[in-house]
Amino acid sequence: MTVRNDPENEPGMLFERVTTLADAIRARAVSATEVLDAHLARIERINPALNAIIVLDVERARQRALDADQALLRGEVWGPLHGVPFTLKDAHATAGLRTTSGYPQLANYVADADGTVAARLKAAGGILLGKTNVPMMLGDYQCNSPIFGRTNNPWDVTRTPGGSSGGAAAAVAAGMSTFDVGTDLAGSIRVPDHFCGVFGFKPTEHRVSLHGLVPGMPPPRPIRLMSCIGPIARSVEDLALIDSIIAGPDGLDTDVPPLVASDARDVHLERLKIAVAPTFPGLPVAREIRDAVTGLAQRLSDAGALVDAPELPEIDIAADLLGVTELIMMLTGANRPSEHPTTLGQYLAALHRRDQSIIAWERFFAEWDALLCPAAMTTAFPHCDTGSPLLVDGEAVSYWTVSAQTALFNYTGHPAVLLPYGQDEAGLPIGLQLVSRRWEDARLLAIARSIEPISGSFRRPPQIEPTEVERPAQAS
Repeated sequence: MTVRNDPENEPGMLFERVTTLADAIRARAVSATEVLDAHLARIERINPALNAIIVLDVERARQRALDADQALLRGEVWGPLHGVPFTLKDAHATAGLRTTSGYPQLANYVADADGTVAARLKAAGGILLGKTNVPMMLGDYQCNSPIFGRTNNPWDVTRTPGGSSGGAAAAVAAGMSTFDVGTDLAGSIRVPDHFCGVFGFKPTEHRVSLHGLVPGMPPPRPIRLMSCIGPIARSVEDLALIDSIIAGPDGLDTDVPPLVASDARDVHLERLKIAVAPTFPGLPVAREIRDAVTGLAQRLSDAGALVDAPELPEIDIAADLLGVTELIMMLTGANRPSEHPTTLGQYLAALHRRDQSIIAWERFFAEWDALLCPAAMTTAFPHCDTGSPLLVDGEAVSYWTVSAQTALFNYTGHPAVLLPYGQDEAGLPIGLQLVSRRWEDARLLAIARSIEPISGSFRRPPQIEPTEVERPAQAS
């Protein structure tokens, strides 16, 4: 592979696509050991300022990279990720490596076996080099762990990278990891990707096994609905590759059905019908983000797509957002006293309300190939106390509405791609959300890939000055 000149005097391979790196390693244009060493050097130099990667597995990663190089000499290829280093959000079970989920009681938890995601990525030839930071129990739109401290945004260290996959998005954006795999219950993949300027994919609900997610907690598993696992990377092509590796039944998560691939052939931009929603009724969105939606819509129209702003499904958006919270509380028992537990009737009624929204959106997507809309109400905001009001165009807005635009499609289970699309006036990334019909994941990714040349490729953050992040006293 050709190593480009790098303004920080580091190898260009740090920001290459996963597919490009994998091809170069298989062709022996660069060794897996060289690629790993470049990323470890980048982590050593940059991570102190970001605190995105909180656990490293250097010894085993080096041995696996050496084994990968030796295997190629013998003519053996382990899979599509042969020799490619990656990180995982600190919520995936990883054999022999801590998985804390940001929860102090799990600070030293080490799983005996890999979860499905880790196992499949390793089986495809990937090299796990470490874990990325999360807020406590993945429960915040910032990334501040009581164990490992706060993660900073690579575009501006005074701002959050988002949550809960904030460490993952920051690590990929900063060139410390080729890709990561996040989790998304209410925008936890798409919001950090929007804040950090990377690509992300929330698949259809139940497409990827949740086995191994937040390990170490006693059964039963509380979250069975709305929560999804999906890739974070620097191109749509890489999202599609990683999704193809981790998706499908594993015999362990019984909610995952047999995977039926949707037809992704013949996706031509000029044949697509793209619906546009610069905002949703009642939800605040910053002017620059609304302008980005309409700007990309115009460019897609100019490129030949049929683009319009149709009437959205006749649903109560506010009720749906309350439904997200209601179902999470029902499933986890949060904020509900033991003397007033959720009844079966209440739970079934909540599912019925959810069904009506799913049906309405499915009818909408029967007429439209995809919906282009915001991913969040604001770009990356300054670090603040959880729950503090946030400013949207100078107006104070509830902190908890950050992910309203993304949480809608956790509630309905629809797949969504996050596409970076320029920056705001402060130079912070803007990401836009592309949503489509349930179980049409492969086609949605193909649509996103046809749009990527227009929406733009990954843009790396400005130079990050090495500094040291303050960490909690109990961090180890």
